Amino acid sequence: MRSTTSALRLTLPLIAAAAVIAAAPSPSDHAHRSGPPWISIEYPANPLDGSTRGAYLLVHAFHHGTPAQAPVRGTAEGLVGGERKSITLRFETTSRPGVYALRKQWADDGVWSLLISVEQHENDLAQALVEIGADGGITSVRVPTRAQGSWTFPRRVTAQELEQSLQSRATRTAQARR
Repeated sequence: MRSTTSALRLTLPLIAAAAVIAAAPSPSDHAHRSGPPWISIEYPANPLDGSTRGAYLLVHAFHHGTPAQAPVRGTAEGLVGGERKSITLRFETTSRPGVYALRKQWADDGVWSLLISVEQHENDLAQALVEIGADGGITSVRVPTRAQGSWTFPRRVTAQELEQSLQSRATRTAQARR
């Protein structure tokens, strides 16, 4: 009876300790709650990597400095013949963690901007506004931010920023054609 009682005294604290450890958030759970994601655009894509060959650009998703598997979404927003267009973009995974390939899915004519988001949680995202030039290359990439104390956090691209991106380039393109 004595050995059973001793074993029970030893087992109960071990079970309790295991329960506490299991209930504690994992480091990855903590990481998702401790700050926003970040987004970075790579252009051109590496043609020597089979998983990125032929991609227009690559999207890098980060949590702090660490590549993160996070949902990437986006739209190609355009002005074509004076008419507003919006195309939902499809992204592909690559051979590298947290890196997504985007293949060209918009028309050659008109003025286009890409609005790309990395989402960590519903209202926790980083966005990039990518402007496409008349030659089809990227002319600008902006990740809007806001300061909070000594930190810089990503913020959403506003509808006004997106429209201004398209309108200013449409005006310049029209003037250049004259």
